[in-house]
Amino acid sequence: MTAFPGAGAPLGQALEEIHAAAVSSPGVGRVADYIPALASVEASRCGIAFANLDGEVHAAGDAGVPFSIQSISKVFGLVLAMQRMGDELWQRVGMEPSGQPFNSIVQLEWEHGIPRNPFINAGAILVADILVSHFSASRQAFLSFVRRLAGSERCDINESVLASETRHGSRNAALAHLMKSFGNLEAEVEEVLAHYFFQCSLEMSCEELARSLLFLANRGVHPPSGEVITTPRDAHRVNAILSTSGMYDQSGQFAFTVGLPAKSGVGGGIIAIVPGQGVITAWSPPLNRHGNSSRALAMISELAGRLGLSIY
Repeated sequence: MTAFPGAGAPLGQALEEIHAAAVSSPGVGRVADYIPALASVEASRCGIAFANLDGEVHAAGDAGVPFSIQSISKVFGLVLAMQRMGDELWQRVGMEPSGQPFNSIVQLEWEHGIPRNPFINAGAILVADILVSHFSASRQAFLSFVRRLAGSERCDINESVLASETRHGSRNAALAHLMKSFGNLEAEVEEVLAHYFFQCSLEMSCEELARSLLFLANRGVHPPSGEVITTPRDAHRVNAILSTSGMYDQSGQFAFTVGLPAKSGVGGGIIAIVPGQGVITAWSPPLNRHGNSSRALAMISELAGRLGLSIY
């Protein structure tokens, strides 16, 4: 087990202790059921992983079990879109917190089809439009990108979640059609939604997620391979938006109490970037009223507190 700067115990031991405390705590929240395929996931699942810049991954609990990453996929989509569009991207999507529900139609109407940021649903659908418009096979390009970052061919789409997403995607379709009416969607709505639902249905483990996002902790360079994924400026920008908008309506509280760029998904996963040091990923399906995993929040908060990982 590797000792971590500032830790009183080896990192692996700390993760085991934090996981054990989370599992023994009373279950808070409920598993997402508005996408029916997610409702069948065992609420008792719980895992945490930390990947450092040497590519080592330390883990505890169910960290090796794949789960539906849902909105965490928006991080990968944004990075791909930034690679293709550069600064022109920010003429079509903003970088401000929304202050509204993540799937708000009213806000999109008020702001003439320009989503507030890439991590609310409208913003991620706009990013999906960019990918569909700039790749001949956007879904395969997205999946290949994630697998390369994770160093794992096991990362794949859960077909039952994809079917469920598609059947129950009327509100996302409304967002897409509204942006199309304002001229901020270039491809056909059906093709854009197909890509968006596809990426949200991706399954990865905590270990794979932590490894795949190390470039955001390393100024855009992916440590396992040395590949340049983004410029340092773009890595900074992604982390900045994660800090302000990555945790739904709990982003301010998370910044205030934990102090790390982070993104959650209704599958129960949360990723937290520790610039210059690594990536934490935690997973537990029951969600609080903000749509964030209660146990994953507690585990990341505890680890960050023990190790003094806040960026502020």
